[in-house]
Amino acid sequence: MDEKRLIEVEDLRIHFPLEDRTVKAVDGVSWHIDRGETLAVVGESGSGKSVTAMGLMRLTDNAGGRIPSGRINFRKPDGKVIDIVKQTPEQMRSIRGNDISMIFQEPMTSLNPVFTVGFQIAEAIMLHQGKSEDEALKQALEMLKLVRIPEPEKQLQQYPHQLSGGMRQRVMIAMALSCRPSLLIADEPTTALDVTIQAQILDLIKMLQNEIGMSVMFITHDMGVVAEVADRVVVMLRGKKVEEGPAEQIFKSPQHPYTRALLDAVPRLGSMRGHKLPMKFANVDVKRAEGEEIKEGAGETEVELEIKDTVRRDAPPLLSVKGLTTRFDIRAGVFGRTTGRIHAVENISFDLQPGETLAMVGESGCGKSTTGRSIIRLVEPTRGSVVFEGKEVVGLSASEMRPLRRDMQMIFQDPFASLNPRMTAGAAIAEPMVVHGLARGKEAEDRVIELLRRVGLDEEHASRYPHEFSGGQRQRLCIARALGLNPKLIIADEAVSALDVSIQAQVINLMMELQEELGLAYLFISHDMAVVERIAHRVAVMYLGEIVEIGPRQAVFEDPQHPYTRKLMAAVPIADPTKRKTELRLMTDEIPSPLKPAGYEPPARHYREVSPGHFVQEITATAVAAE
Repeated sequence: MDEKRLIEVEDLRIHFPLEDRTVKAVDGVSWHIDRGETLAVVGESGSGKSVTAMGLMRLTDNAGGRIPSGRINFRKPDGKVIDIVKQTPEQMRSIRGNDISMIFQEPMTSLNPVFTVGFQIAEAIMLHQGKSEDEALKQALEMLKLVRIPEPEKQLQQYPHQLSGGMRQRVMIAMALSCRPSLLIADEPTTALDVTIQAQILDLIKMLQNEIGMSVMFITHDMGVVAEVADRVVVMLRGKKVEEGPAEQIFKSPQHPYTRALLDAVPRLGSMRGHKLPMKFANVDVKRAEGEEIKEGAGETEVELEIKDTVRRDAPPLLSVKGLTTRFDIRAGVFGRTTGRIHAVENISFDLQPGETLAMVGESGCGKSTTGRSIIRLVEPTRGSVVFEGKEVVGLSASEMRPLRRDMQMIFQDPFASLNPRMTAGAAIAEPMVVHGLARGKEAEDRVIELLRRVGLDEEHASRYPHEFSGGQRQRLCIARALGLNPKLIIADEAVSALDVSIQAQVINLMMELQEELGLAYLFISHDMAVVERIAHRVAVMYLGEIVEIGPRQAVFEDPQHPYTRKLMAAVPIADPTKRKTELRLMTDEIPSPLKPAGYEPPARHYREVSPGHFVQEITATAVAAE
C-alpha cells in the first residue's frame, strides 16, 4: 500500500442474505483515502453509501450482513497495515472509536437518553485510553470547548433531550474525536440541520481536521455540502461505484449520466435571478431498473421549466392571519403554577391568495411549524385571528372545524410517522374520504387509483404497506392523501427536507403541477433557501416567533434587507468547489431562548415597506434592549 494512503478498499462486497434472495448492498467497490484527505461518497438512498461505511467498522456483522470478498487495508498509527475484513471482534473493538470513529445521521438515536452528555464522552475515553473518570471528564470538557459549545461546564451536566439538534450533533463530534482517530466517518451529519448550523458543523469538521490531521469520509446526498468539503468524490449507484475523481473535476465535467442527473437536481441559490415566477427543476427521473439507461436531465429549456402564473390576485384572500400568537405555559411546583411561557409564535400577520405559494423560512425553533399547526388548529393559538374563506377559525368547536379541515390539509415532515404502519397505502389514502363522507366502496377505490397515478405511483402500490416504500414514495402517498379531499390550502411542513435531491426535485415539480391544475395554495414551511427560491411566490422570514421580513420572492432574495435574512442566505452551501468559502464561520451563537417570564409582553414591532409588498422589521434600540 502506498505510504501516503490511510485506507484502501479493494473490490469490497457486502451481502445481506434474506429468505428468498440475497441483497447485494455493496457490489465490488474500490477506492482509497489519503492521510489528511476528505473523500465524499455521494448517491441516493439505497446506493450503498452507509453500508460501505458500516463495513469499514465491521458494524454490518451485527446487522446480518457478511463480506464474501474484498479487502479493507488500514494503516494504524504505528505504520502497520492491517486488513479490517480479517480482524476478530475483539481486535475490531480496539479499532472502533480509537482509530476509526463515526458520526451518525441522527444524534438523538445515537446518544443514550439516561446518561449525561459528559459521562457519554468520558466513557469512550475511559474505555479506549484507560483513564480514570476524573481525567476522562476533564478531557470531555476540553472536547466540548474544541467543538465550540457555549457554556461547556454547564452542558457537560445536561442530558441529550435538553440540547438542540445542532448542539447534539456537536456532542457526537466531540465523542467521535475524543480519542483523536486517524479516520472520521461522517454519515449524513448535516442532513436534518438548518443551513446556519450546517455551516457551523462543516467548518468545525474542517478546523478539527487541520488541528488533528485526520482523514474524513463524508457520506451525503447534498452536492452543495460536497462542494464545500471534499477533496475527491466517489459517486455510487445501486451498490456500485460509477464515477470517481477530484471534486472540481466532478463538478466541472461529470462523465457518468447519473452524476450529471444528480448535479442537475441540485437547487442553486441565485439560479432564479431575473425570474419572477416559480420554475420547475430539470427532469431528473433516474430509472432504477437494472440494465435500463439512465435518463439525463439536460433536455428541457428554461422556457419549458417556467410555470404559468397561478396566483389569483383579484380574488379575496383565501387565508388571512392577523396578530397570531401561540404560547406554551411552563408549570412548576406542587400546584403547577405557571412560571414562564414559551413565545413560539408572536403577533404574526399575512394574507395568502388562492393559487399562491407563501414560503416560511427560518431555523429550527423559530416557530414555523407552530404557525402552520396553529392555523389548522392542531395547536390552540393564545390569541389572534385566522380567517379562512371569510370564516373565522379561532374559537370554533371541533365539530365546526371538521368541514373546514377538508379544505385545509397538512403534509408533515416525516411521512413514515404520519402513515399508519398497519394500513395499506390504499386504505390510508381512502380513510379521509370515507370519514368526510366524500366516497365509499368502489368509488373510493377508483379515486385512490386516480390519486396514486396523479402523484406518479402505480395501481399495485395501493396494496403495499408504508415500510415497503422509499422515503420519496412515502411523501408522495402523503400528498395523495392530502389531495383526496380536494383541499384549497395545503400546509407543507418541511415536506422535502429529508429527501434525496432528485426525489426532492420530482416531489416539488409534482406540487407545482398540482398547483397549476387545481389552483391550490401552499404554505410551504422550510429551512432550505435554495428550494424556497424555486417554488415560492412570496417569502416570510421568521426569527424567534416573529416575521422579520416578508415580500415577493424575487425582492427578498435579490435585495434582502434584514441582517438575519442575509445570514440565512450566506450560510447556504454553493454547489461549486471553485467558490468554496475559505474563512471559517464558527459562530457559537445559538438562537436566544423563546422562554420568557410569565407576565412578559414583547415591545411593539414596526415594519417599513422597502418596495411594493416587501416589508422588513425595523431594528430599534428599544426592542433590542427589551430582549
